[in-house]
Amino acid sequence: MTKIVLVAACALIDVDGRILLAQRPEGKSMAGLWEFPGGKVEPGERPEETLIRELREELGIEVNEACLAPLTFASHAYEDFHLLMPLYICRRWDGMPQGRENQSLKWVKAVRLRDYPMPAADEPLIPHLMDAVSGI
Repeated sequence: MTKIVLVAACALIDVDGRILLAQRPEGKSMAGLWEFPGGKVEPGERPEETLIRELREELGIEVNEACLAPLTFASHAYEDFHLLMPLYICRRWDGMPQGRENQSLKWVKAVRLRDYPMPAADEPLIPHLMDAVSGI
């Protein structure tokens, strides 16, 4: 039986329509790949609560739940687990994102997202993000 892992991710979008990517640090699985910030949903936790907690821990920013808008999700079979990952977008937060877990951060235009190597589950999310920021 395949283990299903629930991970919540967030595309932070700045006033210039750029999306924040975080690079997985050395020592973690898939180190060096770029991803949308977020993390595993803990037992009894809603995905929105996960994002608020993870964005505070990883980036040092405060996000109001009302500012998290669900966009799409990824469902991807890795070799030893299946990832289910809702992706939210957020355009408002308090603080300046900083890599608090030794991860590099980069603000990237949606049309440039494919220039950054990502985990396989993240790549299908790019067209949805391109659509989401195309009006900016």
